[in-house]
Amino acid sequence: MIQSAGMTRSNDDADATARAWLRDIARGDERALERFYRSFHGAVFRFALRFTQSSADAAEVVNESMLEVWKSAADFRGGSRVLTWLLSIANHRAVDLLRRKRRHAGSVELDESLIDESACPMPDVLASAESAAHVRTCVERLPERQRQIVHLTFFEQLAYPEIAEALNVPSGTVKTRMMHAKARLMRCLAQLAGREGVTS
Repeated sequence: MIQSAGMTRSNDDADATARAWLRDIARGDERALERFYRSFHGAVFRFALRFTQSSADAAEVVNESMLEVWKSAADFRGGSRVLTWLLSIANHRAVDLLRRKRRHAGSVELDESLIDESACPMPDVLASAESAAHVRTCVERLPERQRQIVHLTFFEQLAYPEIAEALNVPSGTVKTRMMHAKARLMRCLAQLAGREGVTS
């Protein structure tokens, strides 16, 4: 994903501020935690909502993630952006929550067979949508793991290596899940467009 120089500087400034908050949080500064929460709770909630499909569950993930930040701020080593580190925490909390809620946590593994990415570039997939509502509907129909990747890529604007770190999976797995997600989105959008064509 290409970012302008201005956007990159803005992201760098925001990350530097967040790192300073984490240092203060590690020293027990509750005001720094409040600032950190105000800055990041929206991103964590959106991510958790895409994963859990429940506002109540997403709110619980936010609370558990911020509690983990309070306890583990000193563990942040600065090897990634703060947002990447935080979403990694949120991912673990969301997975734990879903496992607690449904006894059989073993969702079916994705078919990791590769699809040629050039055959279904995401801009073309989105351009094929008749409306933003179609995009939302089709994203919500994706399996959890694919929905995560799409959200982190296009809504949080994370690069594949950052997503891999946040989800604790290999970069190749991120790319494969995205390719499967694109293929599913293309089929879903085509179906919705076809239905509207029949009823119009």
